[in-house]
Amino acid sequence: MSKYQYSFKVPPATPRLVRLGALALLMSAASGCSAIDRLSQIGETPKLNAIENPTTQPGYKPVSMPMPKPEVVSYNANSLWRNGSRAFFKDQRAHQIGDLLTVTVNITDQANFANETQRNRASKEDSGIDDFIGSKTLGASAQKVLPGRILTTDSTSQFDGKGSIQRQETLQTNVAAVVTQVLPNGNLVVEGKQEIRVNYEIREMIVAGIVRPEDIQSDNIIDSSKIAQARISYGGRGQIFDFQQPRYGQQVTDVLLPF
Repeated sequence: MSKYQYSFKVPPATPRLVRLGALALLMSAASGCSAIDRLSQIGETPKLNAIENPTTQPGYKPVSMPMPKPEVVSYNANSLWRNGSRAFFKDQRAHQIGDLLTVTVNITDQANFANETQRNRASKEDSGIDDFIGSKTLGASAQKVLPGRILTTDSTSQFDGKGSIQRQETLQTNVAAVVTQVLPNGNLVVEGKQEIRVNYEIREMIVAGIVRPEDIQSDNIIDSSKIAQARISYGGRGQIFDFQQPRYGQQVTDVLLPF
């Protein structure tokens, strides 16, 4: 058994280096798994996602909105009408969970903004006492001790800002959505997702929001402008999309570098 004992002192910066190394190892492992998945799909068309239940997805939360007080349904004698009924005859429009309806996405936005702000300000402050009472009768040495101007400031500021926005967006398409929830006041929470693969590109369209049954047309179609809390996403993924995105290393440096 050796009689020598060795002791090592860990520098204060070592824990930070260990954490940074673990973070880098974790990021490299994550990017490595993603790279392996992409390498396994070389020469193959992008795979479509399986149809899934939106309410079972991670992060899904039922919509909660302000609701009016529930009305008591009452039936009048010798009458086919009941209070609170929305229609006399039943139709085929979506009205319960699982029903389908078609959302017509028609977005035509055009905006032009031009703003200019100019601001100039100049200020000068001068305060002090030129002559104390009886200071002229004192000698020159005493006058040197007495203060003259106590405070003198001079400042100038100038600001000139200009900004302009020119935007024009047009999107016209149809998406089938499913009713995922019926709110207490009868409004419907809908969500629809559509994926189309063309060659090696997948185009994705997602529409979600809250609709009123009265706004659904007789052919079970509703315009996207009548969807409250609308969430509309239009994008895609594939080989062309990959070339339009910066590489993983560049994205990491863009986030970490402070300049």
